[in-house]
Amino acid sequence: MTFRPEHDLHKRRFSRNLGVGLTLAAFVALVFALTVVKVKRGEPMQGYDHTFQPAMLPKQEAKP
Repeated sequence: MTFRPEHDLHKRRFSRNLGVGLTLAAFVALVFALTVVKVKRGEPMQGYDHTFQPAMLPKQEAKP
């Protein structure tokens, strides 16, 4: 039983799929890195849950 040689179309498709896969992997790595940096900074994380949050008000400067 012999195998037929690979068609040129398959070689181009593999190259394109490899490029899309590497781009997707880079995007996932970027999102992961941003998440790790945000968590390590230690700032409090507040979600928007449709309630009043005094911490989100702008700071008022003291008048002399």
